[in-house]
Amino acid sequence: MPFNSTDLIGTSPLISISLTALLALTVQSLFKRSERAVLWLSIVGIIASAFFAVQTFSMSGTAYSGMVLVGGYADFFDVLFSGIGLLVLLLSESYLGKENINFGEFYVLVLLSMLGMMILGSSADLITVFLGIEVMSVSFYVLAGFERTRLTSNEAALKYFLLGAFATGFLLYGIALIYGTAGTTNLLRIASQYPHLLSSPWHLIGVGLLLVGFAFKVAAVPFHMWVPDVYEGSPTTVTALMSTGGKAGAFSAFVLVFSIPMATHDHRLVAIVAVLAAVSMIVGNLFGLAQKNLKRMLAYSSIAHAGYMLVGIASGISLGWQGVLFYLVSYALTNLGAFGIVGVMEKEDGKRLSYEEYAGLGTRKPVLAALLSIFMFSLTGVPPFSGFVGKYYLFASAVESNLTWLAVLGVMTSLLSAYYYVRVVVYMYFRDSVESEAVSVPRYAMVSLLASGAGILLLGVLPSLVLDVTKSLF
Repeated sequence: MPFNSTDLIGTSPLISISLTALLALTVQSLFKRSERAVLWLSIVGIIASAFFAVQTFSMSGTAYSGMVLVGGYADFFDVLFSGIGLLVLLLSESYLGKENINFGEFYVLVLLSMLGMMILGSSADLITVFLGIEVMSVSFYVLAGFERTRLTSNEAALKYFLLGAFATGFLLYGIALIYGTAGTTNLLRIASQYPHLLSSPWHLIGVGLLLVGFAFKVAAVPFHMWVPDVYEGSPTTVTALMSTGGKAGAFSAFVLVFSIPMATHDHRLVAIVAVLAAVSMIVGNLFGLAQKNLKRMLAYSSIAHAGYMLVGIASGISLGWQGVLFYLVSYALTNLGAFGIVGVMEKEDGKRLSYEEYAGLGTRKPVLAALLSIFMFSLTGVPPFSGFVGKYYLFASAVESNLTWLAVLGVMTSLLSAYYYVRVVVYMYFRDSVESEAVSVPRYAMVSLLASGAGILLLGVLPSLVLDVTKSLF
């Protein structure tokens, strides 16, 4: 498989993050107590990757004999993943120390998971899609069980691994059937054969199995059962990475693989994705109402938000795909902030995760309470926050595609979600505190939280900063 310097330049963000991970692993192996050095090396590598992504954004085409996309779409997600990785590392520095798991391998695994996400967002072939999913997932399996002394962390890793391996089987068999009917795994060559391919029942079965694999990764109902236990049991900053980077990585490949077949508006595919979206919004929000643990509430919230983004996929039009990309940016900032505050508040033994323990936070830590309120309102979809703009574009795409019932259902379930999101705000400002123990906010964690909050406000007021970029991609 010949390649040239243009291929290397086009994939420089992936190469940068790969070399950083290898260098960080080498430093961690050769030097004792090198955790801080590995952290800063990882941060520098992530910034370098984002820089290369910005520089190569104007490129277009593929690299490595059509296996990898370069430029625009791929670089958009490279920047997004770099931002997610950077904020997660800033949140993790103090959290890992508090939990006595501050090992350099953590930062290496975060970098490797980012590499998997970047491969997903750059995939021009089903083989690279599979490679990206596996690199990302294997890193997540280890990160979920990183807190080895806690049974819940071990349980989370085991559940995620077993169910993830099962979902991978569906994905691979789907790829095999698509290859059998299309004669290629290259996405561009497969796309050139639509809508003719949809007349083949074996191809439809392959697409269905592929859809099952992606639905598991994005946590859509009925392939969502792993989410609450894994999110609750994993270290909180790992949960933040899974719920943002993992979901964004899966959706980046989801859009690449399904944009062309969905654009044919085949009624069978539209119906399946629309039903997945509908049941995810309903189940995620209904079960979110019953939660008393904030991590589990945010887990069911993640399921509901997967449903919102599937609305954009179901629309089968460019407005929907643009809405998905904007929503991924907004959701990443919001969930990183929400889980970041949960990680700051959480005690060493995994306590202080219930609603009651957030009572009076508005008095004790006004800045922290104000930031958490912003994150909750953005998740609800209240203007002027970015969550409102994202939902508007997703639901507008459904209306434009004659899926008005799906948009109406999305609005109704968003109203339902207001109960458990605003409930957090009510406890912080309208309930008396049940504990007097001080909450300390580490410096780097506060930088990450403030950046997330500022990003949500900025994109809510000036959504064109991202929307203008997404419009150029479709």
